[in-house]
Amino acid sequence: MLRIAIPNKGRLSEAALDLFHKAGLKAEFRADRALMARLGEEFQAIFVRAQDIPEFVADGAAEFGITGGDLVAEANRAEVVEVLDLGFGRCRLVVAARQDGAVDDPADLPDGTRVATSFPGLARRYFESLGVDIRVVPVSGAAEIAPHLGVADVIVDLSSTGSTLRVNGLREIGEILESTARMVGNREALEVPETRRAADEVSNALASVLRAQRRRYLMANVPRDRLDEVRKVLPGISGPTIVDVLDQGRWVAAHAVVEEGEVYRTINDLKALGAEGILVTRIERLMP
Repeated sequence: MLRIAIPNKGRLSEAALDLFHKAGLKAEFRADRALMARLGEEFQAIFVRAQDIPEFVADGAAEFGITGGDLVAEANRAEVVEVLDLGFGRCRLVVAARQDGAVDDPADLPDGTRVATSFPGLARRYFESLGVDIRVVPVSGAAEIAPHLGVADVIVDLSSTGSTLRVNGLREIGEILESTARMVGNREALEVPETRRAADEVSNALASVLRAQRRRYLMANVPRDRLDEVRKVLPGISGPTIVDVLDQGRWVAAHAVVEEGEVYRTINDLKALGAEGILVTRIERLMP
């Protein structure tokens, strides 16, 4: 069975397992605290720390893995290739300094600046690209306190909304990268046709769920003589599907997939065209 490394705890783990479940690959555990589970007939999930997953995949201990893009970039292993951007777990890796500091741009930091971070590789490569020679202060957590204790001058840390930085008297002065959860694979394993096929199948299944989450299926009875206007309101994936209604030709049923954020406006536009019987429903899976 092909192995997929999944984070053993946290929101990333929960979101990944939920996604696999919706894609038809529910994790089946032998016991409550088991570190392995079956995912359908072809895959075995192994549960390890999110930060260790790039190494597990690079070393071939798992053919695939689900982890943060920031951790993949930090590991910087050529053996690991991205298979699919999963879109959830969004955050940014930023440079932050004390709110009362004078520097507003990381490029203006002097050589010898002490940087507290749990991403030493990314921090070094980022500051090297700016021509700034830094001293990395490795931390495993709570980097926000380091500038206030005199341990470091700035930090490189993950931020979602920036509220944690502000609460701890820090402000963002630069962004290194934006990260989301990624499905990654072992480069050598993906050169094997059977493994490549399995990777395509599972990534297509996951992508179909992700695609569906952002869209809704809309159905409405619309006047036949307003079809040209309806097509402008319901572009769908490749145009709306039009079905005859058994009412002697005055009405037709229009079916289309619409973006979740456009549903409210679309319903109002259809009502203005005289549409009736509008129904909106969720989609479980959507393949292009």
